[in-house]
Amino acid sequence: METQVLGISVDSQPCLAAWAESLGGITYPLLSDFYPHGEIARLFGVLRSDGTSERAIFVIDKKGMVRYIDIHDYDSQPNNDELFKALVSIDPVAAAAFEAQQRIEETTEEEPDHEVVMYCTRWCANCHRARTFFDENGIDYFEVDITRDRTAAARVRKWTGGHETTPTFKIKGEVIVDYKLEQIKEIFGIEEQL
Repeated sequence: METQVLGISVDSQPCLAAWAESLGGITYPLLSDFYPHGEIARLFGVLRSDGTSERAIFVIDKKGMVRYIDIHDYDSQPNNDELFKALVSIDPVAAAAFEAQQRIEETTEEEPDHEVVMYCTRWCANCHRARTFFDENGIDYFEVDITRDRTAAARVRKWTGGHETTPTFKIKGEVIVDYKLEQIKEIFGIEEQL
């Protein structure tokens, strides 16, 4: 597809650079909507009264027409299936080629063969909590970053109804969506200590 992803934030350029570095780098440009503060967010109707912006996704076609808007909670993931549908509506030929390539990748890529697989992202706070829990309890796990492994991301979307929810686990053959500590403890027979 002839698309360009841009990240826009009301944070300053140094803050955006530090955030991108903390993620191990990103593959798209980050733009600062810092001065005048939040002007772009205001124009798109997503500037909050406290000076922050909503989490939002806009798909804009080559003619400058807004074709898709998704405004969602800070703690929730956008519905990627809906986003992909919007992109397909803009360029169906390119989308068909992309989907065919993804089907090939999904059929050739096998799931990791480990007792505990954690599908995660670098910036997810619950992924960090899960890593800490596994390390503190001596539980071996295999980690897959779904931002870098799109086949794994497709697997997670299949399990979660279209969302790239992290962390998502496959533990002893059981899929657990999100960090459900009590359910994980139960699988490993770990009881609360008083």
